[in-house]
Amino acid sequence: MSAYVIFDVDIRDSAKYQEFMNGVKPALEAAGCKYLARGGAHKVYEGDWSPRRIVLLEFPSLAAWEEFYNGATYRGLKAIRDACSEARLVGVEGL
Repeated sequence: MSAYVIFDVDIRDSAKYQEFMNGVKPALEAAGCKYLARGGAHKVYEGDWSPRRIVLLEFPSLAAWEEFYNGATYRGLKAIRDACSEARLVGVEGL
C-alpha cells in the first residue's frame, strides 16, 4: 500500500537548501519515491494552516518511508536541511 509524505518547509537559506536537494533527489529515487508536488502554488481553503512550501511524496509503503527517514543516508541529508530550513511533515498510508 502506497504511503504519502507531506512536508511544509520554510527555507531560510536557499543556497544551502539547494545542497540538500542535490543529495536528496537521487536518494529518494533510489528509495522508490516519486515527487507528486514540489513547491507549487497552493491555497488554504479551511482552517488556520499557513504552509510555506509544500512537498508531496509518494513511497511504495509506510515501511519504505520509515526506512528512508531513519536510514543513514537521510540522517546526513536531514542535518543539512535542518541547518537551512524548518519543516513540519506527516506520513499517511494510502488506500
